[in-house]
Amino acid sequence: MIIFFSLGAKAQVVYSTDWKSEAQVKVYVTEYKSEADLIVYKTKWKNEADANKGIWYFTEWKSEAKKKIYFTDYKSEADLIVYFTEYKSEAGWRKKSKQHQMY
Repeated sequence: MIIFFSLGAKAQVVYSTDWKSEAQVKVYVTEYKSEADLIVYKTKWKNEADANKGIWYFTEWKSEAKKKIYFTDYKSEADLIVYFTEYKSEAGWRKKSKQHQMY
């Protein structure tokens, strides 16, 4: 299955929902960079979020988000596998095929 979506042309502003049915993307968080489709850096500043480069800003407001995501405990049901990094310079796509399918 190929899924097309965008986190927005200007910024990756995301909202984490508690309900799978409400989400546009199911995300699995891995402990290993080697398993990730995308390495994500969580920024505290909305203006620092960058389109399609793995720099995400999490908003508290659903209406402000470009994309609603649901964190799943099951890798097999995920649309996207991410690894969260503490370093902004590490953010980005590991699997280019997913980038074109997913964003």
